[in-house]
Amino acid sequence: MKSFCNLCALIPIFLASLSSGCTQGTENPEPIIPTEISITDAFPGLTFTRPVDVQHAGDERFFVVEQRGVISVVSGDLQNPEKGVFLDIESQVRDQGNEEGLLGLAFHPDFENNGYFFVNYTASSPNRTVISRFQVSASNANQADSGSGLVLLEIEQPYGNHNGGQVVFGPDGYLYTGMGDGGSGGDPQNNSQNLTNLLGAILRIDVDNPSNGMNYSIPPDNPFVNNKEGYREEIFAYGLRNPWRFSFDVENGNLWTGDVGQNRLEEINIIENGGNYGWRVMEGTQCFNPAVDCDRSGLTLPIWEYGRSAGDVSITGGFVYRGESIPQIQGQYIYGDFVSGRIWSLEVTDMDDPINTELIQVPFGLSSFGVDSNNELLLCGFDGKIHRLIIN
Repeated sequence: MKSFCNLCALIPIFLASLSSGCTQGTENPEPIIPTEISITDAFPGLTFTRPVDVQHAGDERFFVVEQRGVISVVSGDLQNPEKGVFLDIESQVRDQGNEEGLLGLAFHPDFENNGYFFVNYTASSPNRTVISRFQVSASNANQADSGSGLVLLEIEQPYGNHNGGQVVFGPDGYLYTGMGDGGSGGDPQNNSQNLTNLLGAILRIDVDNPSNGMNYSIPPDNPFVNNKEGYREEIFAYGLRNPWRFSFDVENGNLWTGDVGQNRLEEINIIENGGNYGWRVMEGTQCFNPAVDCDRSGLTLPIWEYGRSAGDVSITGGFVYRGESIPQIQGQYIYGDFVSGRIWSLEVTDMDDPINTELIQVPFGLSSFGVDSNNELLLCGFDGKIHRLIIN
């Protein structure tokens, strides 16, 4: 990727390889850093090529998504872990730009019985996002059946950036997908406000009950079901620029996403059914192009945003922490910035007065967060490592 952001060409070369209510935080506050928070190598001795996602399948194994088109499986004693290839679809994946490649992995809620998992990747001729289902090998639980691929959705990508790319199963059993606005800069095609395409949106589909000749169906409570305007019924929420990592709070089901900004503001949203999150009318809480249009009616503004005065350039969405090993951040949203490496906690007990605290600054491109089966936090680094957030 030239970057998940717009300005990563200005940072060191190892980073350049990836690249509704009142909102606080347009300027970065003076950090409060609990010195006891640190990181450790989650899988000692193992390295990965541009890891952009890490998942578990409900057991003790981990699956690391490498942007080039490979999913690695990590098993065994985590003090002396073993690494193998779970799925290799590198030949199918377009990875020519810094925001393309194999970008997301989600295991079916009943994976233990059906062996299904889902991936999101970019492909060529034409350039497009592909969401596919695969199945684990019948003879080897640590290998996928590479010939089992079933395409669910293909979405044309007009440019090589802003692909979004995450796939996540919600607590409702539906598959959610994050789609960027199609790329370039400033959303020149106004895709994020155009409900007749699938760009700039969070999509929600039912993968268990295909219908109407598709390999999925539309959940009956999606916001545009049975509309007469030609709006895509897969859309759950829209008005997003590049939702780079979203997650569900395992306690209350809230859907949190980080949305990468254009030039000024990075934002955090709690996504709701039918919500319009403003892009390209708004960038965060600010009018993107006030000389043209800045009608805020019907828009949901972010719950938090931050500017770029301190070298922060590209938000990496995270998780509401529900683990037990770091009680100081219990119930807080943990997120970071890909470029600066800073990681924060956002306390939103009072949604009108969030408290943002810097926890740590890591010396690598922070591409993604993950959790283990105990909801403890993992970090994907463009230093080739998967790290674990710990307390000393």
